[in-house]
Amino acid sequence: MLPLAILAGGLATRLRPVTEQVPKALISVGGEPFLAHQLRLLRDAGIQRAVLCVGYLGEKIQEYAGDGSAFGLSLTYSFDGPTPLGTAGAIRKALPYLGEAFFVLYGDSYLLADFRAIQEALFDSRKDALMTVFRNEGRWDNSNVEYRDDEIIAYDKHARTERMQHIDYGLGAFRREAFETGSGEVPSDLFVQYQSLLKQGRLAGYEVKDRFYEVGSWAGIQELEAFLTKPGATTHAD
Repeated sequence: MLPLAILAGGLATRLRPVTEQVPKALISVGGEPFLAHQLRLLRDAGIQRAVLCVGYLGEKIQEYAGDGSAFGLSLTYSFDGPTPLGTAGAIRKALPYLGEAFFVLYGDSYLLADFRAIQEALFDSRKDALMTVFRNEGRWDNSNVEYRDDEIIAYDKHARTERMQHIDYGLGAFRREAFETGSGEVPSDLFVQYQSLLKQGRLAGYEVKDRFYEVGSWAGIQELEAFLTKPGATTHAD
């Protein structure tokens, strides 16, 4: 299985004042840091090695998760440094740890995804990047992807249209070439990188069927807690 980068360097302003002292990855969900739930889910999905891209309060994340052995995986850390690098900048800086192809997961996402199928879809597409999408229809967040006939037609977080019924699911798969331009020391956003790859015909799409959960908001945390405590809740994609 490909290695995975977890983007966990954000400021989590929507969760203040709690996140002034606690990074979002360590916010309590059901009495345990969110990162513990996320790492166990990744392990059960077959992920063996992950790189935590950290910045704000990143030392606390490293102190908590260590080398990952307590969660059944191997963890490495890539720190932004004195200046926040943004999501794409953080990936570029972590490239030495990621190899020729890898997954990228938003640090606040809890996803019941079939990682092996997504990995195969990236290689079958012969493209440099793949975005997972979910038919959201505006239910759990603002839909931002027009997806038709197994292809991403448009992706925009700001200029949305009624044809956008899908949403960026929070998980991507990439060949190293997708980040061959730009510097790992210059701030840049994954949203912009996805748009650039789409315009160049280098972005594939893959539709998932299970809804996403996230801890970027208090409402999202409550939803995830309810899911995790539900009798018979699964922790993997069917």
